[in-house]
Formats: sequence, C-alpha cells, structure tokens
Amino acid sequence: MTTYLLAGGGTAGHVNPLLAVADGLRARDPEATVLVLGTKEGLEARLVPQRGYELLVVDKVPFPRRVDAAAAAFPNRFRRAIAQVRRHILDHDVDVVVGFGGYASAPAYVAARRAGIPFVVHEANAKPGLANVLGARAAAEVGVAFEGTPLRRSTVVGMPLRREIVDLDRAALREEAAAHFGLDPERPTLLVFGGSLGALRLNEAFGGSWRDVLDAGWQLVHVTGERSELPDPGADGYTLRRYVDRMDLAFAIADLIVSRSGAATVSEISALGIPAVYVPYAVGNGEQSLNAASAVRAGAAFVIPDGEFTPERVRAEVVPLLADSARIAAMRDAAASVGTRTGTENVIALIDRALAR
Repeated sequence: MTTYLLAGGGTAGHVNPLLAVADGLRARDPEATVLVLGTKEGLEARLVPQRGYELLVVDKVPFPRRVDAAAAAFPNRFRRAIAQVRRHILDHDVDVVVGFGGYASAPAYVAARRAGIPFVVHEANAKPGLANVLGARAAAEVGVAFEGTPLRRSTVVGMPLRREIVDLDRAALREEAAAHFGLDPERPTLLVFGGSLGALRLNEAFGGSWRDVLDAGWQLVHVTGERSELPDPGADGYTLRRYVDRMDLAFAIADLIVSRSGAATVSEISALGIPAVYVPYAVGNGEQSLNAASAVRAGAAFVIPDGEFTPERVRAEVVPLLADSARIAAMRDAAASVGTRTGTENVIALIDRALAR
C-alpha cells in the first residue's frame, strides 16, 4: 500500500489542485493513504479536514525578502520545519512527496531528499514561486500547468481541476443555467467575474458599459463580488450577482468571458473551450499576464491591461467582438485546443513515474 504526502497550501491556488490530486489518488486506490502537509494559518487548515484528509502541520516559515531580524532567524526556523516534515515522513512511512508550492512545500522537498524518497513538483503559475524553483532542481518529476513555465526538466501537465469542471457538459446544462440566471438560453451570453471578492476595475468598466453589451444583442451575467456596491439596474437580459455558488452554471451559459487571469481561472476557461478576454491583476509579480500567454498565443483569448480597462475600452474592443461571430467561433476552437481536463491524471502519472524509479 502506497502512502502519499501532498504538500502545499496558503491560498486556493495551491490547495485546490492539491485536493484534486488527492481525490484522484483516493478514487484510483481506496486502500492508499493520502496525507496532506500544510500550516495552521493557511486555507488548507479548513479545507483539507472538510474533504476528509488528515492534515499534518508544519511551521510557516516565509523566505526572507530583506535583511532584518526575521532573516537572521530564518535558518534555524527552516531547519526546524524540515525536521518536522522528516518526522512526519518517518512516522507515516511515506513513499513519495508531492509539492504544489506554498510555505509547506520548501521544507517538504528538503525532508524528502534527506529521507531518500522521491518528490514531485507541480507549479500552477506560469511564473513559478521560489519554493518550486528550488525544489525542481532535485525533483524526480516536475509538472507545470502552462507551456513556457521556466522550471528545469518540466513537463506540461495542465492544472488538476475540480470535478464539477472536469465533468461539466455545458450544452446539457445550458437551459438549467439560463433558468438559474433568469436569461434566454437561445441568446448569446457574456460572463464577467473577478473572483469571490470581485474586481473593482471590471465592475467599474461594465458598470458604465452594460447597456452597450445588451444593445449588441447579448445577455450579461456580471458577478461583482460580495463587497461590491455596484447598483443593479434591474434591466432585462442583465443579471447582476454579488456571489455565485454554482460557477458550473455560469460557465454553462457563457459564450464569452471577461475575467482576471489567475492560474485556475485560465485553466478552467481553457479546459471548457470558452473564448476569453483577460484583464490581468496588476498587483504582484506579473504572473497573471504570463498565465494568459498560452491562451493568447493559441488565439483563444486576448488581454487588455488593467490600467486601460475602462467603459470606453469595453465599447472599443469587447462590444465589436460580440458582433463578430466568426472570430468568436475561431477563438472557441482555439480554446478547445489549448485547454485540458486531464491535469489530475497527468500529475498522477508523474507520481507513478517517480515511484517507478
């Protein structure tokens, strides 16, 4: 019986693919032991036990970004975290470690190497995090979600996705989705969203241009985020929601999407073959622009910079696209070619190869 230790967490971008792989391993072999390594502070502390997996805890030890007291304390704290993980590996007779980035992954990679067991790295973003950059140097296998991700010896495997996305039949759900949002299933629909908290730039842009979308003959589903105070005009064909707990239905009704370009968002949209306009979040290391690059190269999407995304830009670029059915069809075909729904299976194949060595 194989024992797997999946390491990662902190944010949904690390936790969700980890849980998708955990579910895939458990579904394939119910007798296998699947454990998760994370911190007490991350999202994994809540989501992992909810999914029915045992969470093994490691101290949160951020890599120092400047020379200060935290940097001076880092070596001892990191050694302690490595020792914690190694104790977990020995106590549970772990056969392989799989890291998804985040605070838990860096000590897990070092501990696995010192314990003499293989480890696998999966990187969700086109611009890899430091833990995975370092881990990839000695990993048995390295998988990346996007082509062009600069990690040594990496294989493009895609993103492990939620089952509700992998199994989604958009055509079969379209009528249910239209009824859910109070729309006409026969009319084309634009979906706009910016994550659970919304995106102020997207909200302001469509707050000033929603009428132009409707005048183009399209319907609009606008998910503003729970904190948004954007008023709902109550117009026929325009559904404004603060939050949507059935994103499968939102995707089922969407003929075109305008959204941020987080790794999971781009992976899900591409896997479902939906054309997109991405407005990368401008804060961070520029990873959102890079996440969208493969879809843009394939012709499945185009990017409008955050600072330029205004009602005028919507009217100048998005609204004309709504009238160009041939271009949308070409984008749809390209999206179907660039996305994958088999990210979970592909990562598991890397794990099997690592164990076979």
